[in-house]
Amino acid sequence: KTDTLATGNASSSSRQRLGSPFANLRFLMPVLVLAGVSVYNQSRGELNPLADSDNMFDTVTKEQFAVAVLGFLTYRAPLFIGQVQDAFAEFQDSSSILPGSAGVAMKVLQQQTEEMGGSNVSEQDLVTILLVSGPQATGRSELVERLLQQQQEDSENRLVSPQWLLRRDDGATFERLERRGEFLAMDEMSSSGLTKDSIFQAAGTGEDGNKNVVLVDASVDLAKKLQSLSGTRLIGVWVGLESVSDFEEQIEKDIASGMIPIPPEETKESVIRARIKEIINEIEYGLASGIFEFTILNKDPEQSLKELKQAAAYAFK
Repeated sequence: KTDTLATGNASSSSRQRLGSPFANLRFLMPVLVLAGVSVYNQSRGELNPLADSDNMFDTVTKEQFAVAVLGFLTYRAPLFIGQVQDAFAEFQDSSSILPGSAGVAMKVLQQQTEEMGGSNVSEQDLVTILLVSGPQATGRSELVERLLQQQQEDSENRLVSPQWLLRRDDGATFERLERRGEFLAMDEMSSSGLTKDSIFQAAGTGEDGNKNVVLVDASVDLAKKLQSLSGTRLIGVWVGLESVSDFEEQIEKDIASGMIPIPPEETKESVIRARIKEIINEIEYGLASGIFEFTILNKDPEQSLKELKQAAAYAFK
């Protein structure tokens, strides 16, 4: 295709475009070619392949007409081939078609490869995180603790929990990390915090030479941060309840036990409404994030633990 031309002495906003007229001349090429062939045929006299035709407008043969048109159309072939190659190149981006954590892990893997200058990084190099998350008031933490207790009784266990840094153990380091914003999460009293280094250290290497699977009991805010943590493969488990009334009932129990305090300027009803609003926003994240491959409705503790074990077994594959 003819490129667009512009006069060199014109301003960028008012350049006289010359490309379009020249580009449009290419559509006259078949006519000019056929006119030349027609003149050539007429000049051959008795050797004219159409000399016996009674139609005065028969000046070119069907074969000559087809070849002229085909020759004109072939100029589009390189452009067509280029477009097909671009389409296949986009299709080869496998991370866009892989579901759930597989797609997230592939994207992280590609980003890490680019950051390392194209060096070889395999999925085996990623730290596997069994991310158990969900809205508040679901009994998620109790479920995770039960899983860890039962796993610790298994000598072949490679399911570990990362260590949180305690302020009382190393106050200077804790304050330095806090100032730098290196904590992925902190408790309500800011007395302990979780760093990405503690997650990678927990992964370590098991007795069989394989990396441990790191079990993280994560709030929704922590899950959002772990979703973008490079060098990891997330296996997401979402723990929820069946209905809003179930959440309200659990919140009332937490208020009664003192786990959820009621500020002086608020009432029990206002606290419940605020918590339900937060829970709805957290559920919306869980549905839209695409990282949770397992969903557990924590109604029956024994059944929920069984389903969480199944998710843990998948993390080792």
